[in-house]
Amino acid sequence: MAEVKLLGLWYSPFCHRVEWALKIKGVKFEFIEQNLQNKSPLLLESNPIQKKIPVLIHNGKPICESMVIVEYIDETFEGPSILPKDPYDRAVARFWVKFIDDKGSAVGRSFFHKSYEAKAELSEMLKILDNELKDKKFFVGDKFGFADIAANFLGLWMGVLEEATGVNNLVTREKYPNFCAWRDEYIDCRDNKKYLPPRDELLAYFKARFQAAAVPPYSS
Repeated sequence: MAEVKLLGLWYSPFCHRVEWALKIKGVKFEFIEQNLQNKSPLLLESNPIQKKIPVLIHNGKPICESMVIVEYIDETFEGPSILPKDPYDRAVARFWVKFIDDKGSAVGRSFFHKSYEAKAELSEMLKILDNELKDKKFFVGDKFGFADIAANFLGLWMGVLEEATGVNNLVTREKYPNFCAWRDEYIDCRDNKKYLPPRDELLAYFKARFQAAAVPPYSS
């Protein structure tokens, strides 16, 4: 029996946050794919309040919420630090994680529901991030870390959704040059590539999903 289990979905950016942290730390784990239309007894038992993924189970104890799990992994396992060492930098990183998670639902609503209000909210979020990333390689200092992992759906998934839906004018270099430079670094960085899921597989999945016009919630 594996000491560490991850309940999730292969195409979920929230699950990949956790996978990324586990791989950074070199933790061996068992990935247990879930079906949110037919939730497993293990998922319902492990997260009875939200009934959502991802859930990390470590030595039989469940931990929920993706970035809470990432912090737990960082504090529990040996290996490279994910959160900054400096207390101020940690606070800054946590601030941007909360901002990204609070505002990030607009990304999904922009593509899945094509909401005008969501697109306006997404535009405002990107303006703020673009300003924050001016003259910066990553969110905190020059090291990829906690806040950047939290922004994975902006770094990879949003571009996939743009291509899958044919909506190509939401994020442009003319509008958001600093954000796009960060996204390029995110995708092209050699160290990051080993942690990211294959883009072509994500694209094929979401193209099929949009073509089938089936839009169930896919993560938490």
